[in-house]
Amino acid sequence: MPDTLIKVDLSQSPYENDTIHNRWHPDIPMVATVRPGQDFIIECYDWTGGFIKNNDSAADVRDIDLSIVHFLSGPVGVEGAEPGDLLVVDFLDIGAFPSNAWGFNGFFSKQNGGGFLTDQFPQAQKSIWDFHGLFTTSRHVPGVRFAGLIHPGLIGCLPSHSLLETWNARETALIGTNPTRVPPLANPPFAPTAHLGRLRGEARDAAAATGARTVPPREHGGNCDIKDLSRGARVYFPVYVPGAGLSVGDLHFSQGDGEITFCGAIEMPGWIHLKVELIKDGMAKYGIRNPIFRPSPIKPEYRDYLIFEGISVDESGAQHYLDVTVAYRQACLNAIEYISKFGYTRAQAYAILGVAPVQGHVSGVVDIPNACATLWLPTEIFDFDIRPGAAGPIAGVQPGTDIPIAPDA
Repeated sequence: MPDTLIKVDLSQSPYENDTIHNRWHPDIPMVATVRPGQDFIIECYDWTGGFIKNNDSAADVRDIDLSIVHFLSGPVGVEGAEPGDLLVVDFLDIGAFPSNAWGFNGFFSKQNGGGFLTDQFPQAQKSIWDFHGLFTTSRHVPGVRFAGLIHPGLIGCLPSHSLLETWNARETALIGTNPTRVPPLANPPFAPTAHLGRLRGEARDAAAATGARTVPPREHGGNCDIKDLSRGARVYFPVYVPGAGLSVGDLHFSQGDGEITFCGAIEMPGWIHLKVELIKDGMAKYGIRNPIFRPSPIKPEYRDYLIFEGISVDESGAQHYLDVTVAYRQACLNAIEYISKFGYTRAQAYAILGVAPVQGHVSGVVDIPNACATLWLPTEIFDFDIRPGAAGPIAGVQPGTDIPIAPDA
């Protein structure tokens, strides 16, 4: 059996675990070292560190301090890794803890994080999803059952000092263009809630003041939320510091493309079995600035889809030029409107798009002025037929069930 290099106790705060960190900084000490060719297991908290509970209240989603996240396991050093190399990471296996066979999905309040559709869903809401082997169901979203594809939402290597300075400079400049925006344009460093593993003393305080928040994806990987990076996937990560410093967390039981609810997958703690190799000087050899991903050969098998189109004309009717974000938002809103005709609330429909294996595609970016994006909804995840017919939509869900909502405090 491979060694479990990092273990977590779900009854313990991640701040008490020195193999966990919640910022990116090159000075965070390695908590273990492996050799190229070695495989190993890492355990992970859910990204909130256990803050979200299995209950019927969304108050925890409303009240969470988002500056504490994400809680990552690592960093793991790799012998011989040097800046400019590529770290090859194979995902051999990944799973939930049998003692914790549930996960959560949530919409953050517009006042605390927001999300892709925060203007349409401005209040905090939460749904709980139970795991049944490969499948999941929710007491808050009846009539839906689908196979999960467990994957890490967040994985990457430590940045160099110069790369960290680049991140902070460009994100601070972006915030400066609209510093009072709600939700904010980006999340700057925030020392009070930083957890930097085994870093201590003045070095720890200095790193806390400049450590990058883990929210976005960046050149090193990070929070990419790619749902097809499951068993059998491979990632080629740029190496920026000696030893590479690989960290992982934010495990998802299932997710739709785009993770549109922000707390948008079925979030869970669990474990991942990895193997690493090195390609020396691989960044220059292959001209790589961002990671390259090879997806898992395993995925839920759905053959029948309804495809919803969106164009770059927003809900107010304003025209945007080839804006794929606007187009995908419209595709999502069109799907939500459609699903709600079958007895679901709009919040339940939104949750389905966040957690089920929907596909998002950029379908056209050349036909000025409208970009076209599409959302592919598998019809087979429903217990009833949602395809259009002459009789019109027949409700498959009885009214009375909804996702818990937490009014603004």
